[in-house]
Order: sequence, then structure tokens, then C-alpha cells
Amino acid sequence: MHAVVLGAGVIGISTAWHLRQLGHEVTVVDRQSGPAMETSFANAGQISVSYCEPWANRDAPLKTLKWMFDDTAPLLFRPQLDWSQWTWGLRFLAQCTDRAFNRNVSQLVALGAYSHQALKEVVAHTGIEYHRIEKGIAHYYSDQASFDGAAQAAELMQRYGVSRRVVSRDELLLIEPALKPFANRISGGTYTDTDESGDAHVFTAALAKHCEAAGVHFQFNQHIEQLEKNGNAIDAVQLRHAHSGQTIRLAADAFVVACGSYTAPLLKTVGMHVPIYPGKGYSATLALLKPGEAPMVSMIDDAKKCAMSRLGNHLRIAGTIELSGFDLRLDTPLARKRCDMLVQRVEEVMPGVADTRTPEQGGNPAYWCGLRPATPSNIPLIGRTKMNKLWINAGHGTLGWTHAAGSGKALAELMDGQTPAIAFGFAAG
Repeated sequence: MHAVVLGAGVIGISTAWHLRQLGHEVTVVDRQSGPAMETSFANAGQISVSYCEPWANRDAPLKTLKWMFDDTAPLLFRPQLDWSQWTWGLRFLAQCTDRAFNRNVSQLVALGAYSHQALKEVVAHTGIEYHRIEKGIAHYYSDQASFDGAAQAAELMQRYGVSRRVVSRDELLLIEPALKPFANRISGGTYTDTDESGDAHVFTAALAKHCEAAGVHFQFNQHIEQLEKNGNAIDAVQLRHAHSGQTIRLAADAFVVACGSYTAPLLKTVGMHVPIYPGKGYSATLALLKPGEAPMVSMIDDAKKCAMSRLGNHLRIAGTIELSGFDLRLDTPLARKRCDMLVQRVEEVMPGVADTRTPEQGGNPAYWCGLRPATPSNIPLIGRTKMNKLWINAGHGTLGWTHAAGSGKALAELMDGQTPAIAFGFAAG
């Protein structure tokens, strides 16, 4: 079988790798000049099986309304004249029940555990290095009310086989001493020692090289002009080179759409409607000034709903979701405010450890934003579509790095006629 994978992010490259390992001919297409140049470029870096929780829960509707008036809110809904945004929002509200939440958690954790094992297998096979740290993830709470609810969240994860446990402030400081300057504001936390962190961009770029060495073909700088529809099947994809303007036609036996947030508008051109909407997320990558005092455990700040991970001699802080369409601007007052909030939080928690100076102060924080492709339930769409020869692997939201290896492996097995060893709803619609 010759499969064309559309998208060279961590999801697409993982899919290509596993398809090639099963002996199939694979071509990867991306509009960028290399792999993982968009949403996979500068995420939080966490492999967070213990935090595979959907955005939708019973408290989400009220919080979302309240946060609409806060430019630094964790989840900011900015209404657009966009029917897809409003239909997505209505579907999201339908997921804000306890029954839906528990169902969605079970699916996300199952995929997370399966994917974590798949990632370990890939790393063992390839020897890829990507600033990996296997010291778990700590979640700290800076108010007692939130910490009081931590036990319920930990019990929920334990119910699905994840060893997330509640820890006192003193135990948390033993787990991660870098939090000591912030200790008087910490009520307690939770900790999972089986989670890990690493640079998704570095990993994906390295895996792409292994794919190429194994015979995978790459078509970079190629814009997707059209999916050629023949009856109820896709026979080919037409591409246009970003620089030369030259067009080519790629025919294949199967096509995988792994275009992140751009999956929905692409599929719409062939009459398919999938509930994926972009959530704009931000990050800042900061040089470490005091590496010996920097964290080794990846962390989640509950108050700001952001994550911090050490990547070599840098600290990555990422967070916030902005539902505002396909806006990738970093030069707006709102974008700058959200990025600055992340950097200021680092200075509050670990003063002097990283270079948190703004450009006006002579610093050079690497600000970034990307579009996280989210479904209303946060359950990604993985599997065969209703159109012949067309498959999908998209909609992973904030868990793309956590779920990538398993999503790629599972879809490759499905395309190969196998049944993946995971209890997951693979019907993509």
C-alpha cells in the first residue's frame, strides 16, 4: 500500500513511522520547509498521561463566561462571525456533564497509556534524544480551595490506573526543590512519577530523519491545492510548491489527513464536516540563568493553568487557550499580554532562575503561539472516514505530544488491517 500522510507534525510523522515499520510505502506532505514547524514546534513538552482530562466539565460553562472578560484567562472565548465556532461551542456545552466527562476521561487516559508505551518503544528502537526527563509531573496549588479538590482529581486518575497522588507542600518541595522560593504560597499538590517531558519539535525532526532513512519520501514546501474526489473515494492530492508555484499530482492507495486545526477546512472541500476547532495556545522559552536551581520535574501551575518544563538549558512555559479562529498573530496587545503573563509567572515562582526580562528590558524571550486542534470532547478523531481511501488522525487539542506515538501506531495498524490493543472508539465519522 502507498499511503500519503498530509501533515508533518508530531502526529503525521508518528503515523508515517509506524506505517513504514509495517512495510508500507509512505509519502509525507507539508507546507512548511521541515517537520514540526507549526503546532508541534514549541508546546509545553509534557507527556502527561495523568492529566488527560477534557476541557468540558460541569464547571466549564460558568468559568468560560466569567473568563470572557479576562484577557489572561486560561480559556478565552472570543466570539467570531464564524458558524463553525458556534456549532463547536454548542457541542462543547453538550459535553459539560458528569456522564460525558467520565466517558471522555476514560478514552483519553486509555489512549495516553497506550501512547506512552508506544513512545518508549520508538525511543528504544531509534535512540532519539530530545531533552527527555523521566522525573514525572508535579501539579501545585496556590489556594486551599483548589487543593481541597485535588484529591478528587487524583482519585479519578487512579480509577483508570494512573498513579497520581496527593502530596503535602513539604513533600512537593522534596520532589522539586526549585519551588522553595514560592513555598509560602503553595497549599499542596499532586504528583505522578510515571509521566515525563521532552522537546516535541526535536523528537519529531529526529524521527523524520529516521523515517527518511527507512525509505519514507517527503514533499516539503507543498500547499495542498485539492483532494481529488472520484465518487466516494479520494484518488489523488494536488500540490503547489510554495516557492516555484509548480503543481504536482500524487496518487495513492490511502490518504491520511493529519493537518491539525486545518484538517476541518480541508475536509470541508470534499463535503466532510468534522468538529475540530483551533485553540490558540502560547508559550515562552527562556534561557536559564541558574541551571542548578532550575526544575528537573515538569510542573503544572494550577492558578494560571500553565505548564513548565526544562528543556536542556532552557525553561519552556506554555498555556492558555484562546478560541478565536485561525489567528496566529503574536504582535497584538492581547497576544503580548498573554505571553507576558506566562513569563511573569516564572519570575514569581522561581525568581532569578530564568531570563524573564521583556524585550523592553533587554531580554529576549522566545514567544510563540500555535493552533491546538480540539474536538468538543477532546477525543481525537483517529480512523477511517466515510470516504474510501481517506483516513484521519487529528483533533488532539493540548494532548498531541502525549497521544502522538499511540495515535500514529493505532492508525497504522488499522490501515494495515489489524486491531489495535486499546479500548478506544476509532470510528472517525
